Amino acid sequence: MSDAIITFPILGEGFRLDFKPYFTLFGRNFYWYGVIIAVGFLLAVFYAMKRSRDFGLNEDSVIDMLIYTVPPAIIFARIYYVILYWNEGGYAKDIVSIIKIWEGGLAVYGGLIGGFLGLILFTRVKKIKFGPMADVGALGMMIGQAIGRWGNFTNREAYGVKTNVPWKMGLTNQYGTFYFHPCFLYESLWNILGLILLHFYSKKRRKYDGQIFLMYIVWYGIGRLFIESLRTDSLYLFGTGIRASQLVAVICILLGGGVMIYNKLAKHYEPEDLWVNREKKAEIIAAEEEASRLKKLEIEKEEFDEELSDAFRMLLYKQTVKDTEVELIPEEPAVEPVEVFLSESDDDKE
Repeated sequence: MSDAIITFPILGEGFRLDFKPYFTLFGRNFYWYGVIIAVGFLLAVFYAMKRSRDFGLNEDSVIDMLIYTVPPAIIFARIYYVILYWNEGGYAKDIVSIIKIWEGGLAVYGGLIGGFLGLILFTRVKKIKFGPMADVGALGMMIGQAIGRWGNFTNREAYGVKTNVPWKMGLTNQYGTFYFHPCFLYESLWNILGLILLHFYSKKRRKYDGQIFLMYIVWYGIGRLFIESLRTDSLYLFGTGIRASQLVAVICILLGGGVMIYNKLAKHYEPEDLWVNREKKAEIIAAEEEASRLKKLEIEKEEFDEELSDAFRMLLYKQTVKDTEVELIPEEPAVEPVEVFLSESDDDKE
């Protein structure tokens, strides 16, 4: 089905998409799946960086988080898929194909597990609170998932059982045209709706750190639980009839929902409990301390300037007094030279 022609009857008979799952550039094939995943990743990072301040974080912390979370997320997403699709995917016969992730085969829940473990490591190493990092990461994940599902669309995968609903998706190959549930579209729209709700909820109504993350895993779990039941390419637990994604979805719903109920009933949160408010309070205190320090320095400078001015005036006064005293000392009368006149002798008179 990878080269099947895609149609949506609801969009009209003339709507037909006939393209390969890859395009050629500079003599090399690039899969649309990888390009779309990359676009979703970049938009998720951009959004997370813009929202980081709302959670008491900074943009640098988001970038640092990616170093710890993205590699394990990709690795676990691939491992999860390969393990559960080992026989059907033919990986035992072609080991090299395990690394060909650009052709598809990344499991969302595997990525969530890997990213979660990476986030725990990151917060421990960097000594950053886990809750706000998980919250902003969850919002970014919803963007990545909403866009990333369109990579499944280009690969003609992640579609559902045959149906005749008005919004059905048609796939036409050499055997004819078949109509399926567009499960990729359902999940994309579910994530977009969840993102809108959690975006605005996180702006004004968030009560504690980690709440958005818990709401995310419950929201996604509910959607995935129902959407997975429609898919024809589900991953099953080692030959059993249990769909792996549905099992993980139920665990996420129960775990996330249980923690939220516990926090609602057993704990009382105040606005100052949020990390962002603690950070703002710390910034205010630091600003006040800095202002106090600068004010103290200003006062000390004024006192120093005043003391210096007084000292200068005193020095000037002393110099003036000294000059005045010198002017008041009376001058001694000048001694005129005494001329000695010798009396003329009698002989001279004669």
